[in-house]
This record gives sequence, structure tokens and C-alpha cells, in this order.
Amino acid sequence: MLKRLLSWLPRGLRPAGARAVPIPDALWQSTLQDFAFLPAQPPALARRLRTMSAEFLADKEFFGAHGLQVTDAMAVAIAAQACLPVLHLGLHWYDDFKGIVVHPGAMLARREVTDEAGVVHRYTEELSGEAMEMGPVALSWADVAASGEAAPQGYNVVIHEFVHKLDMRNGQADGCPPLPTRALRQRWQSTMQESYARFCTQVSMAERFGGPAPWLDPYAASAPAEFFAVASEAYFVNPGRFAESFPELVPLLNSFFKPET
Repeated sequence: MLKRLLSWLPRGLRPAGARAVPIPDALWQSTLQDFAFLPAQPPALARRLRTMSAEFLADKEFFGAHGLQVTDAMAVAIAAQACLPVLHLGLHWYDDFKGIVVHPGAMLARREVTDEAGVVHRYTEELSGEAMEMGPVALSWADVAASGEAAPQGYNVVIHEFVHKLDMRNGQADGCPPLPTRALRQRWQSTMQESYARFCTQVSMAERFGGPAPWLDPYAASAPAEFFAVASEAYFVNPGRFAESFPELVPLLNSFFKPET
């Protein structure tokens, strides 16, 4: 079901291109309580997140799949988390899409892969979220709702999918978002590649030989784009633990996500 208007918006106000309406204080405070990783300090940063979340809600359209009713609280929770990666970059990084599809739980996606021998393999994949190039973002509400509890593990499906959208700004997601200079791109690629290779080795050692399991979700070893997205989740929701595990990535991600600081 299409959720075009949040309940506190004036009747007839369309979200696309509409003026942002401030999020009610009780609703915002409830969101901060449910998702403690959202910045409440310093005050200026907290105000920026709240204002940007309202602007996000005015611009995007929410669709509930399988009869799900997308409530104001659900929309605000998604908006606030989606705004974290662009808090210092600006909402224009999300101007290539309008729709956010919210599923009650995990989604089943049909996949088709052709191997080197030309044999076509068809299978079904269970997803907690999906970002489509120049298209909408799909999210499992069950995973979104659990984001507060999952933060110690560095897990956040909203940040993951919206970081993919940033990665796709210069084409198909490859683990390197658009960067302003060649030197920064080279630094990004070399640092990320080294960290990714080291992480993949750690995952292989854990799976094949019983070595210590990595703290970061092993799914990050599936592709450079997934490593960037999974690392970004942890960077935002559990920065202390992330810095312990990936100290070399902190200044790199700071340079992208917080260029003005």
C-alpha cells in the first residue's frame, strides 16, 4: 500500500518536491531512544539530522509490500538512519530515486547466473534489503526494527543499502563511491583492497580451518561493494569496535563521509 503522506503533514501536501515539515518532538525522541546510535550530541549535529530527516520524508515515497502499513514511526526510523551516511554530504546524493519499499520481513529474490560453461543456474535468494541502480530501495522492516539491538554487532540494513546507493552514483556498485580527486581515488582503492583481501583471508581461515571468526559480518567478503557497505554499517553504528578492528579504514571513511570536519 502506498504511504504518500505522513499523518502530521497538511492534507493534500505531496512528498515529492514538498516543503519539509518538522518531525514532531515526541516522535523524534522516541526514534532516538529506539536507535541509540543516532547522534543526540553535539546539539548542532543532532539538529542537522532531524532537519535532514524531515527533508528526506518530504522528498521520498514509502510503499508497504504485502499489505504492510508504513506508519509515521517506521518512516521516521528509516529516514533518520538513511540520513546518517549523507549527514555531511547532503541529500542530493539520493536524488536518483524516490521510492522506498518496506517489506514485513525478508524478501525472496529470483536470481539467474550463467557459469563459465554457459550453464544457466536459477535460484532464490533471501534478502534483508536491496538497492537498485537508479531505482528504489527495498528494506525488511523486521531488520530495520532490530537495528538498535543489532548495533553492537555492527549490523544495519538501512545504512547498508543506502551506502550502496552512494556507491552507485558513478555506475554499478564496485566499492568505490565518487571521489573528488584522483589521488583520493587511488588512496581509497589501495587501502580498501588491502583491507578487503585481509578480511577475506580471515573469513577463509575461520570457515575452513576453525580460525577466529571476524567481528564484521562475513558477507562482507563476497565482493568489494559488499565490504564497503558492511564496513560502513559498523563505522556508523559501532564506531569504537570498528576502529579497533579496522583502524586503517577510519581516516579513509572519515574523508568521504565527513569531508567538512
